[in-house]
Amino acid sequence: MMDLPRRNFIKQTGLLTGGLWLPGALADVLGAPAPARRIKIGVIGCGDRGTGLLKILQDLPDRFEVVALCDELPFRLQNAQKTGAAGHAKSYADYHALLDARAVEAVIIAVPLNLHFQVAKDALAAGKQVYLEKTMTYDIPQALELVRLAQQRPAQTLQVGHQYRYSPLYYRVKEMIKQGYLGKVTQIDCRWDRNGSWRRPVPEPGLERKINWRMYREYSGGLAAELLSHQMDFINWAFETHADEVFGTGGIDFYKDGRETYDNVQVMVRYAKEGMVGNFGATCGNARDGYLFKLKGTKGTISLLVDQGMYYPEQETIKQYGTVDGVTGATKITWNKDGGIAITTGAEPLKDGSWYSLRDFHQAIVERKMPDSNVVTGARAACTVHMANQAIYNHTIEKWRAEYNLA
Repeated sequence: MMDLPRRNFIKQTGLLTGGLWLPGALADVLGAPAPARRIKIGVIGCGDRGTGLLKILQDLPDRFEVVALCDELPFRLQNAQKTGAAGHAKSYADYHALLDARAVEAVIIAVPLNLHFQVAKDALAAGKQVYLEKTMTYDIPQALELVRLAQQRPAQTLQVGHQYRYSPLYYRVKEMIKQGYLGKVTQIDCRWDRNGSWRRPVPEPGLERKINWRMYREYSGGLAAELLSHQMDFINWAFETHADEVFGTGGIDFYKDGRETYDNVQVMVRYAKEGMVGNFGATCGNARDGYLFKLKGTKGTISLLVDQGMYYPEQETIKQYGTVDGVTGATKITWNKDGGIAITTGAEPLKDGSWYSLRDFHQAIVERKMPDSNVVTGARAACTVHMANQAIYNHTIEKWRAEYNLA
């Protein structure tokens, strides 16, 4: 029979009881009726990410109607038109023409990173609601300027595609941190690894840079921007903080194929106010760890995948709350062989994070509310990514500056 302290520990953590707070957007996921108004939306950029978001929109037919698609490469437009959500959408080769279309109320911007700022600036000037893929901008000056432009237009939404801010799992982890279940967090270990070149097929040599833009520094922030930015943004959000010092290194260590962005990077971030060190790494040469995210505190550790999480209490925490000796019917808690407790989010299986994110984009527009992943938080993450790349490529220690503090 489980002793009372352990029962209280399980009950208070809310790991399986669903007792942790969820924001309105996620509470809405659990059963509120869908809003009546559909937003007419256009997608600018129909590569892998833009087409992927089109497929997500297909699962939100009561909230969005796709009325326009844009890409300068005809074969990408044709591919996007095949998705169920875009069957009656008008196609454009020039995004300016799409922005001039009065039927378009909102846009998803999924173009190469170096174009994010200009397309978002033009979309705001055209009066559109904006969902801008991460990383928000290519560099820090663009991030600061986009904040200024967006704040001049309070009636328009600018949401940034850091979709983990909308996952019920990551909301729950954020609340666990806030409520002290990890104690004092000192170390964060993050990886996003893969074993592959990251290249896309090119139908003709002249399209190499347009299709494989992620390989070239003129267009791309590399692995830090495309992958590690998600985890960097989550730390900013969960701890209400920002990077103070950034160290980094990397190289083109395997794919000697003419690319300019590194295929192997490691970034270390010092969060001075919190007394934390964050380690962020990515390689294209080994997929064993894949996505790995660990937060280590004096009372426990949280280990996260994209859609799964485990809580591992420290030995002193276990002693404080009672023994951990298997499964009890009273709590329906399973302690796995490593001494961990699964972090759950309710009866329904988790959806793709972008589903929650786009759902909240709709709600932000209709209710005229600030999205969780907004222009200010997007700028904070973009500043961190740019600092990381400066450290990686220039062998410098980058420091946070007062002008990056936005509100």
